[in-house]
Amino acid sequence: MDFDHIFVLGIVLIAFAIPSAVSAYSDGQRPKTALIMALLGAGAIIFVVRENPGVYALDTVDDVIVTVVGDLINN
Repeated sequence: MDFDHIFVLGIVLIAFAIPSAVSAYSDGQRPKTALIMALLGAGAIIFVVRENPGVYALDTVDDVIVTVVGDLINN
């Protein structure tokens, strides 16, 4: 798994944490699962950015996502 895949996995985990947190709050529960997913996602993104400084920026996020989705479709 290369760094682009880990970066996109982090973004997906954070994106899935948001509805999980909203669901937990609406049920009156603590958002434990949402917190774990958000921390894992943020950790993955921080790991990738620290390993490849200067490669990932806000301008390149959409290109990285399209590249990873293309890789997953073609394999």
